[in-house]
Amino acid sequence: MSEQRYPVGIQTFSKIIEEGLAYIFISIILITNSAVAENVIRNGVPWFDTDGNIVNAHGACIVEDGGKFWLFGEYKSDESNAFPGFGCYSSPDLVNWKFERVVLPVQPDGILGPDRVGERVKVMRCPYTGEYVMFMHADDMKYKDPNIGIAVCDRIDGDYQLLGTIEYNGEPIKRWDMGTFQDEDGTGYLLIHHGPIYRLSKDYRSIEAQVADIKGMGESPAMFKKDGIYYLLTSHTTSWERNDNYYYTAPLPEGPWEKQGLFCPEGSLTYNSQCTFVFPLKKDGDVIPMYMGDRWSFPHQASAATYVWLPMKAEGTKLSIPEYWEAWDIDSVSVSEQKGVSSTHSWSSNTPGDKLTVPFKGKRISVVGKSDARSGYAWIRIKDKEGSLLHNSLVDFYSKVEDEGPRFVSKTYPKDEYILEVEVAGENPVWFNKRGDRFGSTDFFVNVAETITE
Repeated sequence: MSEQRYPVGIQTFSKIIEEGLAYIFISIILITNSAVAENVIRNGVPWFDTDGNIVNAHGACIVEDGGKFWLFGEYKSDESNAFPGFGCYSSPDLVNWKFERVVLPVQPDGILGPDRVGERVKVMRCPYTGEYVMFMHADDMKYKDPNIGIAVCDRIDGDYQLLGTIEYNGEPIKRWDMGTFQDEDGTGYLLIHHGPIYRLSKDYRSIEAQVADIKGMGESPAMFKKDGIYYLLTSHTTSWERNDNYYYTAPLPEGPWEKQGLFCPEGSLTYNSQCTFVFPLKKDGDVIPMYMGDRWSFPHQASAATYVWLPMKAEGTKLSIPEYWEAWDIDSVSVSEQKGVSSTHSWSSNTPGDKLTVPFKGKRISVVGKSDARSGYAWIRIKDKEGSLLHNSLVDFYSKVEDEGPRFVSKTYPKDEYILEVEVAGENPVWFNKRGDRFGSTDFFVNVAETITE
């Protein structure tokens, strides 16, 4: 299979040629942007990769391999929830991500064929075979044909070959949300929503045994081990809506598993996110569990869904993320303060087409605003002083629990004069679960409190 790349910024080579000098100008900006490396993780805002495109890796996992970090995730579309492929990014530092390629595209047919769902991609390197093994949830568009799929590759960023479904006792596992866990001795586990934990065979290609069934567990399971204790994170079933995730602990994967409660403050809805993975962050001889969560934004997941990554505190059976950091330094594992010149706006509108225009001089601008249950999408644009469009994307201002904080942080541009536009899109996140219950926003408000220019 030939190598495939699906960039989400400049769309086609034909358009690039037509744009001529404009493309050269944009290229200079992107090259300049890619040369600016940060060590700060910014939560709840779109991230930009080294090519200047929005990082698109949801329901993700991270694999540390070959001196790099590899991020695998759902390569979402803004138009449909149909499977568009699983993407792969690499990074030297967990902050600056380079888009490598789509490593498993839409298949001609089968469980990941056209008009199917592919989610929760997880990759592990099998220590016995050296092979990279990928697991995922595959389904139809109505979530009525769930399967756990398996794919393999001999290179971490290569073309993964879909083998089909993984079975237990000769039958496919007909479940949806799943996760994986690799123990210190290399044993691999498959985690399934609502309780089952399976131990994988030595080559990870099949199931050896079911070792546990945790009563009361929800969906989106994520497991890690710290100081001899196993922790398992899970969320309630509220579709794309966020909820207060909770956790279990056990002395062994086999159990006994004990429900411990919440690991974020009650009512914070896990800082407006849903757990997907816990990455062992190695710092100064210690291992800090790093929570990885998704802030979903249906239906515009590709551009407007964001990420929440935070260090966790694990002591005995007590697990917590004591506070939400809007931004934090990956090197010192400490909160990072927003720097720059602040301008107050107190602008609010729910009228489609209403626009806030902010001229600014600098290299980057942040938009700080309120999100609540009546808010919707905004178009956020960056233009140069001549009015040429440099950036245009949808940004989600909705959250069930009211919050004020950064909603958007632009790419880094050469220091100059620019124009920020924030426009009410007249669209909001709305969706329904399998029972027909309505979730999401009730209005189209966009609220901008301030902008911060660097």
